Amino acid sequence: MADTKERNQTSITGFILLDFGNLHELKILLFLLFLAIYIVTVAGNILIVALVVSDQHLHTPMYFFLGNLSCLETCYTSTILPRMLASLLTGDRSISVRGCLVQFDIFGSLLAAECCLLLVMSYDRYLAICKPLHYAARMNSRFSFQLAAGSWLSGSVVSSITVCWLSQLIFCGPNEIDHFLCDYTPLIKLSCSDTSLMVLVISPLCFIFILLPFLLTLASYTAIISTVLRISSSAGRQKAFSTCSSHLIVVTIFYGTLFVVYMLPDTAALRDLNKVSSVFYTILTPVVNPLIYSLRNKEVKEALRKALSKTMAFITNHKLFSQHLL
Repeated sequence: MADTKERNQTSITGFILLDFGNLHELKILLFLLFLAIYIVTVAGNILIVALVVSDQHLHTPMYFFLGNLSCLETCYTSTILPRMLASLLTGDRSISVRGCLVQFDIFGSLLAAECCLLLVMSYDRYLAICKPLHYAARMNSRFSFQLAAGSWLSGSVVSSITVCWLSQLIFCGPNEIDHFLCDYTPLIKLSCSDTSLMVLVISPLCFIFILLPFLLTLASYTAIISTVLRISSSAGRQKAFSTCSSHLIVVTIFYGTLFVVYMLPDTAALRDLNKVSSVFYTILTPVVNPLIYSLRNKEVKEALRKALSKTMAFITNHKLFSQHLL
């Protein structure tokens, strides 16, 4: 009976992303705000990647993972903000079913990859602080590459499994998604197919790629804090904390808002809170990342100072050369 009912229903070809509701009077302000955030996010994260690649002092596992995180968050933001900016500018909120699934595929894979990468970064700090004598042997360049590649690959696999299942569902209306992106929960709610088996299978995957990395990251930082507190000198404690405090801030913001979205019940009363929290982990965390790591990290600031000095020297020499030719 269920199959017959599904076949008799007309499948819709697109969705309407409601974004932030009918805030027509604020759409220009929101457009300028999100455009500024997007520019700063892309520029800041690309700058970190360029510094990590160009400065030999940053050719360490910690900064290799930071470069991966910056690259990931550039892609992450570019999956969401360009479409939102176009929607605010033109008023067109429509997106095809296929386009929605593609956006969720990319967004979901990057979300799972970031959870894994933040875990890898916490493990790197755990080895550096709690097992310093074994750090160089364990966290070599080959192992670092394997951990980073595993994070990207894991996210892609879990997202592909989810999207393959979602693509088999029938969507027959309504077609409005009260969100600014195509996410798993809203898509499930709009389907008129039986999703009970899918939810049963996908839930353990969410546990493995979201909750489990968080618990392991928490365990790493518990061990780190315990080790740091046993350091006798205050200068030593401060130096140890400074090496991981930036990462801890990013982890707190990311997981704190992520749990609000995926752990709290999806009710009408909490929908606005979920949407605001989604803004934090999808849009604000990527822009905060380069600011935190550049403002709180002496080595990154030193690499940036050297890069600016070389740039200014190049510009000065170019001007002198041009004047000499004239």
